[in-house]
Amino acid sequence: MLDRPVAEAAAPRRDRRPARRQPDANDVVPFDAAAAIAAIRRRKWWLVVPLCLCPVLTYIALAQITPSYTATGSLLYDLAQYKVRELQSIQADPITEGVMASQAEVLRGMPVVEQVANRLHLHENPEFNAALRPPSAAKRLLARLAPALFADPPEPSSGMPGPGLDPARNTTLSAVRAALAVAPMKASHVLEVTFTARDPIIAAAAVNDAMDIYVKAQLSAKYGAAIKARAWLEQRARELRDTVRRQENDIARYRAEQGLIEGMHARLASEQISLLTDDLARARNDLAAAAGKLDAARGKAGATAQAAIAPSVVQLRARHDQMSAELQSMLGRLGGNHPDVRSLRAQLADVDRTVGAEIARVQTAIEADVRAAEARVTTLQQNLDEAQAQIAKDTAAQVPLNAMQREAEAKRGQLQAVLDRLQQTAQQPEIEMPDAHEISLALIPGRPSFPRIGQWTEAMTAFGFALGLLLVYVRELTDITLQSSDDVRSVLGLPCLALIPYVPRRTLSGMTVAEYAARTSLSTLAEQLRALRASLLLAPERPHCIAITAATPREGKTTLTFALGRLAAMNGERVIVVDCDIQHPNGAEVMRDAAPGLVDCLRERTSLAEVIRSNRTTGMDFIPCGTNEANALGLLTSDTMARLLQTLRQDYDLVLLDTPPAEAITDARIVCGIADATVLCVRWRATSRRTALHTLERLEDAHANVVGVALTQVDINVHLRSGHADAEVYQPRYGGTLRE
Repeated sequence: MLDRPVAEAAAPRRDRRPARRQPDANDVVPFDAAAAIAAIRRRKWWLVVPLCLCPVLTYIALAQITPSYTATGSLLYDLAQYKVRELQSIQADPITEGVMASQAEVLRGMPVVEQVANRLHLHENPEFNAALRPPSAAKRLLARLAPALFADPPEPSSGMPGPGLDPARNTTLSAVRAALAVAPMKASHVLEVTFTARDPIIAAAAVNDAMDIYVKAQLSAKYGAAIKARAWLEQRARELRDTVRRQENDIARYRAEQGLIEGMHARLASEQISLLTDDLARARNDLAAAAGKLDAARGKAGATAQAAIAPSVVQLRARHDQMSAELQSMLGRLGGNHPDVRSLRAQLADVDRTVGAEIARVQTAIEADVRAAEARVTTLQQNLDEAQAQIAKDTAAQVPLNAMQREAEAKRGQLQAVLDRLQQTAQQPEIEMPDAHEISLALIPGRPSFPRIGQWTEAMTAFGFALGLLLVYVRELTDITLQSSDDVRSVLGLPCLALIPYVPRRTLSGMTVAEYAARTSLSTLAEQLRALRASLLLAPERPHCIAITAATPREGKTTLTFALGRLAAMNGERVIVVDCDIQHPNGAEVMRDAAPGLVDCLRERTSLAEVIRSNRTTGMDFIPCGTNEANALGLLTSDTMARLLQTLRQDYDLVLLDTPPAEAITDARIVCGIADATVLCVRWRATSRRTALHTLERLEDAHANVVGVALTQVDINVHLRSGHADAEVYQPRYGGTLRE
């Protein structure tokens, strides 16, 4: 019978769909230190186990490794002590990073490595000579299976074994070179030399031997270079002496053949030209002076110059002028025919003749001087031309001589330089110093360089801590259960009505949870049940008929239903619990009673009064499921069911309907749809968010009025460390400890 319930039997309900907001990828979640610490507290073992396990396993693993020791020494490579003037032929380049890197490779070169291996007998050390090590278990097993694969190599036939013909020797040298490390220290001229070996004594000795071999090799190379340079300089000095001697003989012979004789300051021809040039200049000066006198005597240079040349002429001219003045005076007074005038004229004529004769005499004398000066100039010019012709001839002959002298001078300079260098090089081996010297010898290391158990343990402790934090973070991200009232609100959009704690079996002492809640009114369980009842009473619609459901089995809904009913009955309310799980009834087990119940009443086999049972301790009434029905959907949707609930609403203050799991059984959605309100039970840290959300959506699709969620089976001790705000309800200071 699939009758629909009457309209007046159902309590008014409204569609209550919580506004749930889906997370957005663009949402920025701020870092919350308190939340992070709370997450660590909730999942402390995910942090503690890696934090303890990583360093312990690391220590155990490193303890199985044979320790290695590294000795360290240092060299100073500095050319400041080297005197370039003592041996310029082997001077080095300025110190650069490339030079330092090159010297580091020289120190790690195979000659140094081979001498170190020979000094310390490392060819006989199994650490470096793999041929001396006992074969491993795998090799022994393979040797038994295939002996031909591990046959010894044939001995060399004859002759000196070279490096490529001795694999064991080459392997040892490669191992020694790998253990030897040289690195230039940054911004310095220091080379740091290290050697790693299982024996600390061998490590220190190898470093000191390598530095000693390197320094002695440098000194030996310089000493050999000095000896070779000295021999070459001696040979070169002998060659230069012979060359200089031969060139000097050639120069003397050529000078004698060409008549080239050196004077006190220059050659004779040059001195003669110099003297002739001076004499010619003076003669030309004398000629010019005589010509000037002649011009002056002839009156061309003026009366003053003429007077300077012939003083007597000046006196005669003065007398002539005086007489001319008297003549003019007398002509004015006496006339031209006066005897005195004629006499004065006769005297003036005598004076003119005398002046002319005197000037002629002076000119004749000066002309003789001019001719003599011209003759001297001509003679000197001829001599100068002859001397210049001779000097031109000597100059042509001097060109080859100059070339010979320059070459001879160059050879003499080379000879002198070689002799000086030879004298310096003769003492070079005694004063030569190496470019590098030890500044810190290697000491025997007291602690192994590998494995560094302390550092590795500390590092793995930090790694374990980081790994633990990562695991906590990943576990927190992958945890899809509901753990607090905040999760309920954010995921389901419903209030969390109560946090029902888990009661251990030893605390129950054979009682049911409902009996325990009734007997321990001061327990946390009882307080949370009262909080649940108060939340229902404070609801705006004050529901009377409440369905208690869950998503999956074993969520504690039945236990919660009977515990809530008993506690409400003890508070003076009229309470009845109806077991609506027809397919899997379990209310009878909780009440320890089995009798006809709801199914029989709906089938009208019995009356309502006959199926109601009462608990003597609390006064709570109970209607068991009764006869098991495979198909009860029609019974739950019938008018009989609606009338029954309406009767119970009128007779009782609180009607609790224990429904089957709503995710699996359809009956739960039917019952929740006809109830005034529905409380969804979610098991703490067990039910996934997706399951709870899907169950809630299915209940809402059935028009169920889901008023809230109850988190069940909450572990008090764990929830106290969770850091959630609702964990405060379990704090001992509130008197919420479990008490009998």
